[in-house]
Amino acid sequence: MDQKQRVAEAIAKALPDMSIEDILNKIERPKDTKNGDYAFPTFFLAKTLHKAPQMIATELVEKIDQAGFEKVVVAGPYINFYQDKAQVGADIIKAILTDPEGYGKRDLGKGSNVTIDYSSPNIAKPMGMGHLRSTMIGEAVARILEKENYNLIRIDYLGDWGTQFGKLMAAYQMWGSEEEVKKDPIETLLKYYVRINNEADEHPEYTDLGREWFAKLEHGDKEAWRLWHWFREISIERFQKVYDMLDVHFDSFNGEAFSAQKMDDPIDLLKDKGLLKLSRGAQIVDLDAYNLTPPLIIKSNGTTTYITRDLATALYRKRMFGHSKSLYVVGAEQENYYKQLKAVLKEMGFTWWDQLEHISFGLMNLNGKKMSTRKGNVVNLEDVLNDSISLARKQIAEKNPDLKNADEVAKQVGVGAVIFHDLKNDRRNAVNFKLEDVVKFEGETGPYVQYARARAESILRKGGIRDFSDVDLTVLGDDAWELLRFLSQYADTVERAAVNYDPSVIAKYALELSKKFNQYYAHTRILEENAEQLARLALVQAVSHILKDALAMLDIKAPDEM
Repeated sequence: MDQKQRVAEAIAKALPDMSIEDILNKIERPKDTKNGDYAFPTFFLAKTLHKAPQMIATELVEKIDQAGFEKVVVAGPYINFYQDKAQVGADIIKAILTDPEGYGKRDLGKGSNVTIDYSSPNIAKPMGMGHLRSTMIGEAVARILEKENYNLIRIDYLGDWGTQFGKLMAAYQMWGSEEEVKKDPIETLLKYYVRINNEADEHPEYTDLGREWFAKLEHGDKEAWRLWHWFREISIERFQKVYDMLDVHFDSFNGEAFSAQKMDDPIDLLKDKGLLKLSRGAQIVDLDAYNLTPPLIIKSNGTTTYITRDLATALYRKRMFGHSKSLYVVGAEQENYYKQLKAVLKEMGFTWWDQLEHISFGLMNLNGKKMSTRKGNVVNLEDVLNDSISLARKQIAEKNPDLKNADEVAKQVGVGAVIFHDLKNDRRNAVNFKLEDVVKFEGETGPYVQYARARAESILRKGGIRDFSDVDLTVLGDDAWELLRFLSQYADTVERAAVNYDPSVIAKYALELSKKFNQYYAHTRILEENAEQLARLALVQAVSHILKDALAMLDIKAPDEM
């Protein structure tokens, strides 16, 4: 049983008028283990019971069944629970070894559908380091929610519509060559795009030409559609190469263009509800009641906007997937936009408007400056991954030249280093990208966690046993308790990461577990033949399982050897 749940049930018998859920929300973990493993405050009961908190705590302790605990004591207004270390430790190891993938799961989702929209690069441009944040935060959040039994529908909402593609078509018509594009598709198209943006200040007619080409695309011009399909196809092919390196897979690549064909629905609904207001020739929705600026739905020239397409997308996804949540992993600068989107859906009368959630994140800067594809100021993500893999391969050759599958391990370590460097940060914080920091293999890094897990596997190979079903796990000494206690917090950690959509919670847990395991390894002779040996090996196996599971939620592989 979950140890926190065990404490809550013991308290519930003494407080029958209070629900288990309310009790669980009140239970704390003392910072100092001398004050027990769990603590229950009684301040909040003073008003209803008309007694001093310490007196309430004293009376409750007398009613609590202390079986299964080392002791339950009063400490001022708190009731402190000390677990039976031997039995609880044995239960933790047994639970992990019995169901490694299920350990830590609390079934928050109960199988309900969740759509998650992430990565979303623009076609005809390379995936830069700036795309790493949305891609990996989105993938990690999806995996964390899957751990909690949500059914995830992963969507790569491609940026494949809008005036920028009109600009690209105009640039291609002026300077482009099919032969040149075929040699190096994405870099060549990016070169055209950067050039037309750089020269547009001196040649404002280029901007007009871009608008004309996008209007052609919207009205079904044959040549515009040919170029659009071609640019999209070669872009997805290039994106897929990066996604394969990252082990990221999507259920849908339907982007803005797909939604652009479905805009009649939201526009008709807005008209029927009388929500469209005329403003300087354009049509808007008044959101003064929400203290939000009015979003532009239809421009004065009759063309649509991003939010029009997102309204169509929201309606389509709800109809198609019947989701309980619809998540958008998009930069923090779009916070106001998603408030507008939700407010418009609410005005339209949809009760599920609040199922849309914006998972925001801070920008990734390049040496302190914002990246920009318009200015060509971007670092290619594929290049960074390859550089990191090369560095990992070099270090493996120096430290373990006889390692089997060295190339595969180098890929797992190199890619894992890049992913972990991003995900260990709170997603809301900005991240400054420096290649030398990303590919470091010391300190609080992905390779450090991977190596801790590989060390555990090495110990198990030397121990020569993997079946611990008949081993007495209650014989472990007090030196194992800190590690066991931390393993018992895994379910709380996963739940916190899921509720807050925050992969850094898992990354930090994996780092701390690695540190505690390394400390245990340094001070305990795990393979020493005595009454504890098999139980110690069982604990090492449990740690190995949890490190692998935590890394998997971050989309990072866990090599058995490094």
